[in-house]
Amino acid sequence: MSNETLNCYGTWVKTDGIDLSQYKRNPVLLWMHRRGTIIGMMKDIRVENGEITGEPEFDEVTEESRMAKSQWEKGTLRMGSPNFEIVEMSDSPELLKQGQTAPTITKSKLIEFSMVDIGGNDDNIRLSREGRTLTLGSGGSPDLPVINNQQQQKKEKDMKELTELEAIALMMGMPVASTAEEIRAKIALMMKAQKENEELKKEVDELRLSGITQLVDNAIREGRIDAGNKDHFINLGKAVGCESLKLTFNAMKTAVRPNQIINQVGQSDKEYTKLSKVPSDELKTIRREDPDRYRKLYKAEYGYDCGPVK
Repeated sequence: MSNETLNCYGTWVKTDGIDLSQYKRNPVLLWMHRRGTIIGMMKDIRVENGEITGEPEFDEVTEESRMAKSQWEKGTLRMGSPNFEIVEMSDSPELLKQGQTAPTITKSKLIEFSMVDIGGNDDNIRLSREGRTLTLGSGGSPDLPVINNQQQQKKEKDMKELTELEAIALMMGMPVASTAEEIRAKIALMMKAQKENEELKKEVDELRLSGITQLVDNAIREGRIDAGNKDHFINLGKAVGCESLKLTFNAMKTAVRPNQIINQVGQSDKEYTKLSKVPSDELKTIRREDPDRYRKLYKAEYGYDCGPVK
C-alpha cells in the first residue's frame, strides 16, 4: 500500500509518520479515487520493514467491484494507490533522497486506498492537503513547494560520490565502507600482482616453446617429419600442447634407411637354415616371393630337391 521510495511528486512519505487509526476503522477500497464508488475493503493491514501492506477484498456489489475482482484474479489489474492527507513536511538534508525535488512528508494521514488502472509510477500515490488534491508539476505548488536547489544539488553530489566510491569498493571485493586510501592501496597491490603474473606467464610460454621445439627437432632427427615442416609442427604444438604433439609424433613411423633393409635381409638369410625353422606365415611369403630361397631351405630340410614351386 505504501513504502518509502521516491514517488512521482518528487517526494517520499515516511512510513512511521503515517496515521492509520482512522483508516483502520473504515478501510474502504475505492475505484480510481472516486468518492462513492466503493468496490470493497482492505484487510490484513500491516506495517513492517518500512512498508504498509494489505489485501484487497472485493464485495462484488457493483459492476466496478465485480470487474475489478475478475481483473485482479486474472492479473490484468495490479496497481493500488493510497490517498494521503499531508500533516507535516520537512526539507532537512538528512531526510532528502537522490533526485528529490519536494520536501519529505514526515507526517500524514491515510484517507482511502484505491485500485487504479495506470499509476504515475511504480509506487503511485495521491496526495492532498487541507482537502485540496496536489497536482504534479516541476514548478511545485504552495502545498508542495520545490526544495532549495543548491541544497539539493549538494546532497545529490555527495550521494553520487559516495555511490561511486562504494561501487569501486564492491567491484574490487572490498567492504562498502572502505576509504579512498584503502582502495588506492588495493589497486596498487592488484597492479603489482598483474605485472608479476604477466612475467610468470612469459617465462612459462618460453619454457613451453622450448619443449615443443625439442620435440619437433627429435621428430626430424628420427625421420618422422621433414625438416621443411618444422615451423608447421611448432605452431601445431603451440595450439594443442606438448602432450598432444608427442602423441602425434609417436603415432608416426620412423624412416627406415637402405642399409637397415640390407642388414635385415642378410640377417633373415642366416636366421633360417631349413623349412622347419621358418614361421608358417613367413614360409608362405618366401614360397610366393622368393622360390629359389624356398627350394634351398626345402633341400636343407629333406635332403633332396623339391618340385616346381607354385
